Amino acid sequence: MNTTSEEKQAGSSGTPFPHVQPEDVGLSSERLDVLRAMFSREIDAQRMPGCVIGIMRAGQLAWLEAIGHRDPKSGARMTTDAIFSIASMTKLMTSVAIMQLFEEGKLLLGDPVEAFLPQLAGLKVAEFTAAGNLMTRPANRQPTVQDLLRHTSGLTYQNRGATTAHALYPGSSMSASEALKKNEFLETLAACPLMFDPGEKWEYGFSTDVLGLIVEAVTGKSLGKVMAERIWEPLGMPDTSFELPADKTGRYARAFERDPLTGDPQSIAHARGGKRHWESGGGGALSTATDYLGFLSMMSGLGSSPHGASGQIRLLGRKTVELMTSDHLGPGVENRIADTMDPAADGYGFGLGVAVRRDDGISAMAGTAGDYYWSGVYGTYFWIDPFEELTVVLMAATPGPYRLRMRQLIRSGVYQAVQD
Repeated sequence: MNTTSEEKQAGSSGTPFPHVQPEDVGLSSERLDVLRAMFSREIDAQRMPGCVIGIMRAGQLAWLEAIGHRDPKSGARMTTDAIFSIASMTKLMTSVAIMQLFEEGKLLLGDPVEAFLPQLAGLKVAEFTAAGNLMTRPANRQPTVQDLLRHTSGLTYQNRGATTAHALYPGSSMSASEALKKNEFLETLAACPLMFDPGEKWEYGFSTDVLGLIVEAVTGKSLGKVMAERIWEPLGMPDTSFELPADKTGRYARAFERDPLTGDPQSIAHARGGKRHWESGGGGALSTATDYLGFLSMMSGLGSSPHGASGQIRLLGRKTVELMTSDHLGPGVENRIADTMDPAADGYGFGLGVAVRRDDGISAMAGTAGDYYWSGVYGTYFWIDPFEELTVVLMAATPGPYRLRMRQLIRSGVYQAVQD
């Protein structure tokens, strides 16, 4: 399953990074062969169709590999310009758009959500009687922009629990954008009780979708247009969008028709087709490995990147990125990331759009205190390690439970190749 030189060159579109030899930035080519063999073995075992892995160190691209198949049904080989549904990796881009508005003074982190979306005024909190019946009460306070960014708003997804309160919520970011028009979505959320008082617990859900709608309310433009103008075009990300263009469908990465571990049917949102009524800031974007590396190079550069469409570009101030990548889950916030998302993420807190590692140890994932990451439910994953000057993206179409193992594999495979 080793990538040929032709396949490496097939995906030349995207941000023009300086491409160096691994040894030039303290990585071992021999040990990166171990990383390639690791994922080739998983592909040969039919646990995943294929993947693209990109590794940057010290701001330079040291490794970009396409392994396996882009389409397991047709047998089309994976190429580095393959386009993936990145699901919740959209969330960090939405968070950046919010922080750009924060820098411009158009919103503050302590502003209540209802100041921008009056449909979400007066949200109530779910409580249950001894018999399990749902009741509601006024919230101690209303959720703020900061609550949305750090997932302490009290909003959830339907599949995050089995209570009658969870059942009132739409299913997921993408299914909600397909089933409900924007006003209907806001009306539905307004009728859903918060799962706890804002600021009390970390809970995954529709928080970032609401952030995307705040971006639209503040700017008067669609989220996709704002991202194109403020993020994608300045950074030179031509293959990142909310809809898959017809002329690019041949580059779209697809999953197995059935989950290789459970046998259950599976699909990925953009592969299903269908109409989306609004652009989901929580999970609706598509991108390529090189495009997303271009975005991450801005984050690793503390808001600035030398690899923009016109050269050096700054999208955020240094202190803003430092604020985003600090842990915002204080001692009074119940941290449920490892308990409810990924057991290997024990020891991570959460910033404004990303999970943040608190200590070198504790987590089962290789890493360094201060590294930050997030992932997509369809199999994509990234992390940035500021101490090691590492930026890594993994693009794959693996929507089943295997994706949790894959995240640990990519971390161990990359860190074992560091030789300086």
